[in-house]
Formats: sequence, C-alpha cells, structure tokens
Amino acid sequence: QGIKAGAFEQGKIFAIGDIHGCIANLQRLFERLPYVKNRDTLVFLGDYIDRGPSSKEVIEFILDLRDSGHNLVPLMGNHEYYLLKFANTNDDIFLAALREIGAEATLESYGAKDMGKVAGLAFMPQDHKEFLNGLMPLWEKAGFIFVHGGLMPNIPLKDQTPPEIYEIREMFLSSDFNFGKFVVFGHTPFEMPLVTPTKIGIDTGAVYGNMLTAVELPDIKFYHA
Repeated sequence: QGIKAGAFEQGKIFAIGDIHGCIANLQRLFERLPYVKNRDTLVFLGDYIDRGPSSKEVIEFILDLRDSGHNLVPLMGNHEYYLLKFANTNDDIFLAALREIGAEATLESYGAKDMGKVAGLAFMPQDHKEFLNGLMPLWEKAGFIFVHGGLMPNIPLKDQTPPEIYEIREMFLSSDFNFGKFVVFGHTPFEMPLVTPTKIGIDTGAVYGNMLTAVELPDIKFYHA
C-alpha cells in the first residue's frame, strides 16, 4: 500500500541530497530549481562536508541563502555528526572515523592542515560552527519525513535517535515498514533517485562523479546537476 502525498497549504518543498563539498554542482542545481523565495522551502538532507574540495564554500552558500531570507531546513548528516562528536570530546575513536570519511578535505577547504585543529572546531568561523551545531536530526511536513540516513523499522518516530538515523542503510532500505509518510533520505548513493511506495532516496553520488539531486514535493519531480 503506497502513500498518497496531498498538496501543501502553501508553497513547495525542494529537498537536496548529499553535497559533500561539491559547490559547483550545488550552484548549478539551485539555478535549475523552479524555486520561489518566500513561498517554497529548501530542505538540505545533510553531509555538506568531507571528500569533495569545497566544504567551506558549501556552508557559506547555504548561510548566504539563510541570511538573505530563504526558508531553509538544514538537517544533520553522519559526516557533520562525527565532526561535532570529535570536536566536543577529543576522543580518538571519532578522529579515526573522520580520517576514514574524508574529513581532511574539509580542513583543507578552510586552510587548516592539522587534524588537531578539529577540537572545538577551531578552524571554522563562528557562524559555521553555529550552523553545524544547529542542524536538525529530522523534519516532518505534511506527508513527508526528512532524515539523512533513514529510520529504524517498527520504532515510533519519537523514539528514532542518533546516530542510527544518520547511519542506517540496509535495515531501512530492505524494510517495507510504512511510517504513514514518505521518508525522504540521502546517505546511501544511488545511480538514479530511489522511489518506492514508502521511500524517496536522493543521494546520487555527486562527490563520486555522478550528479547532485533535488526532489520537488509534493509532486515528486527530480532535478539534477
């Protein structure tokens, strides 16, 4: 049984998948969206940073949108989550995780060379630190739930917690559990967007040389760059 998404009271939602420092893709994608400021909402599904060359510029682009009055909903991704975990704890377990997920590229985009500068996010401007610390775990609107990684099957939404909602893959992808709303997610890269009766996956691997994807809701129409 699929989910039927009704029209919103006002405006549309444009959700954007994992950017990973690919600023050129983000700029091109934004130009292609039939997006109307003060009417529509932009939802970013997390993973703004790491692996790609321009993490700093990606965050600046999003902050410029916010500061110029756009309606934004920025969500936390697993990459931001682990960066903040290490910055706040200085625990080497998280440092090892950061090295595995390409955090050096983020430091380089800020002109920092030393992973030791991650402590307290010392390499970042204050407004970038505040942006990361203010990212939301998930967001609901009408017939949609937006989250970076996915949701644990058979668990009420109020009991869904980090880090699982940022990291989950197979258990979520293989489940047909119906949360009563479409779950719009990133995190797991697909060659083309995934659409099932209960899920919409829009990470299309921009940082791996594929495209950056957005979905227009409630119409479920895709845009790429």
